Amino acid sequence: MAANLRNQNQLLSKMAIGDGHGENSPYFDGWKAYDEYPYHPIDRPDGVIQMGLAENQLCFDLIQDWLMKNPKASICTPDGVLNFKDTAIFQDYHGLPKFREAIAKFMGKVRGDRVKFDPDRIVMSGGATGAQETIAFCLADPGDAFLVPTPFYPGFDRDLTWRTGVQLVPVACASSNNFKITKSALEAAYGKAQELNIRVKGLLITNPSNPLGTILDRETLKGIVRFINEKNIHLVCDEIYAATVFTNQHNFVSVSEVIEEDTECNRNLIHIVYSLSKDMGLPGFRVGIVHSYNDAVVNCARRMPSIGLVSSQTQHLISAMLSDDEFVDRFIAKSKERLATRDKVFTETLYRVGIDCLNGDAGLFKWMDWRRLLKDQSFEAEMELWRVIINEIKLNVSPGSFFHCSEPGWFRVCIANMDDSTMEVALSRIADFMRQNKDQRIRRSRCLQGNRANKAAFKLSLSRGKVEDFMSQINMSPHTPIPQSPLVRTRT
Repeated sequence: MAANLRNQNQLLSKMAIGDGHGENSPYFDGWKAYDEYPYHPIDRPDGVIQMGLAENQLCFDLIQDWLMKNPKASICTPDGVLNFKDTAIFQDYHGLPKFREAIAKFMGKVRGDRVKFDPDRIVMSGGATGAQETIAFCLADPGDAFLVPTPFYPGFDRDLTWRTGVQLVPVACASSNNFKITKSALEAAYGKAQELNIRVKGLLITNPSNPLGTILDRETLKGIVRFINEKNIHLVCDEIYAATVFTNQHNFVSVSEVIEEDTECNRNLIHIVYSLSKDMGLPGFRVGIVHSYNDAVVNCARRMPSIGLVSSQTQHLISAMLSDDEFVDRFIAKSKERLATRDKVFTETLYRVGIDCLNGDAGLFKWMDWRRLLKDQSFEAEMELWRVIINEIKLNVSPGSFFHCSEPGWFRVCIANMDDSTMEVALSRIADFMRQNKDQRIRRSRCLQGNRANKAAFKLSLSRGKVEDFMSQINMSPHTPIPQSPLVRTRT
């Protein structure tokens, strides 16, 4: 069989038989464990819970309710079937005008209407994956590179490089300053690339960040814009989590706002990637967007949908939905409210069982600090702990090394892709693991030290009731203080 496979591979291209896609990387091992034995409250109560997939499933009821009230939006209903022919026949791969107008309007709305987007600069693609590859194809030649601050989304290794031949150069960011992007870190990465004779064509940032859940402040964004202008390289801003900001403490600032204020910025260097996969929880619709301020890039990118076009049926439905201002306003508000509640439950519960999380304001995940659980500060120890989490706790979470994190012991856990009862089971498993683990490092953790008197009596009992009931049971004591930490936020 092996010989036969080798003979078959000889008939394929080098790219086809290469491992650039990364499907065989450890990143997918947790997914395979989940696929083999997924959690089910009745059939498989001891199954693996999927916490490695950044999906937003908290507002499907709002979308389903809108669909029931607007049957004409779909060509697959008796009310909408009259639009079937016009939608089913060939469409310009630049996209339906009403679709591009609705997307541009929605992008402005989730950014507080502080900036407007030009529908003529909207280029569609098959999800954010296709959008990222499109922008890499347009901006760089094989062998060229993009700087990417760490930790960053593992899919970038595939999206930007697999078929384009582009390289990624990590910009090392540290937990000592909450993984902020600094000028010195950017300069160091840029200088390293030059030493290796790698031509840097751009800088890719995610804002809000995946996996950190943090938001870039205005001054940091201004510094980034100055940096790319000084180097005359492109800036690609992945803003697919723009509407997942769930606190009022910090507002999301788009790069589009910054360049409106910076009259000296070369707008030809600025490009935004967007999608409906995260903000609206519609990854299956495969709606990816490139909004470039560069005319040449727009003209080039518009040819790409001839290969990966968003279906006309999807465009028809989405344009109707996003044109409904009342629905959009309600959806954004409710999504923020529900994400805030879910984040509060996770953050406070994890803290009370001895796990810190990075201070974040957005996203569908938490960046957990499990460094004190490592037997030593190495990535080998991180992978060993990760296998325990999968095989014993039965949770598919993602270790920081998958995100190119420069420090071992950080894990991303997705919190918005499950219902409340599954969430309670997941948190119960984590609490049980922390309680049963007798490692000296865990017993010395700050959280457990402050509660030694209560530790013997602490027993987590999860109900199937309301989130408020669950939170009242997870508390060790009604008087337990929560010390201020740079890694933890407690919301009231």
